[in-house]
Amino acid sequence: MSQDRLYLQSYISVRNSIQKRNRMMKETTIEDVIKQHEESGYYFKVNGVQSFALDVGSGEPVLCLHGVPTSSFLYRKLAQALAAKGLRGISIDLPGLGLADRPADFDYSFRGLADFCIKATDVLGLEKCHLVVHDIGGPIGFALAAQLRGRILSLTILNTWVDVEAFEKPLPMRPFEKPVLGETELALLTHKTWHLAFSSFGVSSTNGISNPEIEAYIDLLKRDDNGSASLKIMRNFDKSAAFKEMCYQAVQNTPYPVQAIWGAEDPGLTYERYGLEIKKAAGLALVHKLQAKHLLQEEKWDEITDLIVLQAASGQV
Repeated sequence: MSQDRLYLQSYISVRNSIQKRNRMMKETTIEDVIKQHEESGYYFKVNGVQSFALDVGSGEPVLCLHGVPTSSFLYRKLAQALAAKGLRGISIDLPGLGLADRPADFDYSFRGLADFCIKATDVLGLEKCHLVVHDIGGPIGFALAAQLRGRILSLTILNTWVDVEAFEKPLPMRPFEKPVLGETELALLTHKTWHLAFSSFGVSSTNGISNPEIEAYIDLLKRDDNGSASLKIMRNFDKSAAFKEMCYQAVQNTPYPVQAIWGAEDPGLTYERYGLEIKKAAGLALVHKLQAKHLLQEEKWDEITDLIVLQAASGQV
């Protein structure tokens, strides 16, 4: 067979593969994506408040806390990658987000959400676990770790902040803390407008991420309350000195190893401001910088997984 014919056959094979993948991506709906996510976990209750736990694999558990406006859905790739490496990838939906309940009278402060997560570890039977935190899951997870120091095996910090007193919301977050303006901005957040935000602030490239996957974020944010619970979270950031002290307890003089992994292209929680803040507070020799934006779990789940596994195995990074 001639070299030209071999090249043509190879080209046709690659083309057909791409066309098949594109057809599958087009045929998959948002409902399919959310159903697949739902089938990778289960529901549980803490004091009558129902939430969802993405739970994949076996071995030492790795509890991953998400931020806003995301949910455990953000960790779907990372959880599978952890499972493939012999760990148990777990992420729970914070009340008010994802597949969790959105009670009108729930305490949506960082302390309230941390208390929910602490109780969830008991409900899920997590006697000890590795902890991964991101976005508002940082302060929430730090509060959890400070109160459960003897039960944390390791701490991995992704784009977040620890100095809650000095924290300044990035510009795209600020409208949501204002009455009326926040409701207006939330109403304007649709599948179409989210694509722009997702590309601008979330990821460096959408290659390999289908439109239904991207748009599922909006459906999981809004659900039956149109996202109003998320506004309560946005308006309850704890900036007190006492809460700052608790957060620092989670990263300083700890009985467990701590590492930080940063999406270095994050335009909101920049490495220069918040990555270096984490590095200094935790006394880290380095921060692992990845070519990614804020939602680095969407793009760099394999690299994050490798670093979590390495820290779990060696006790230090």
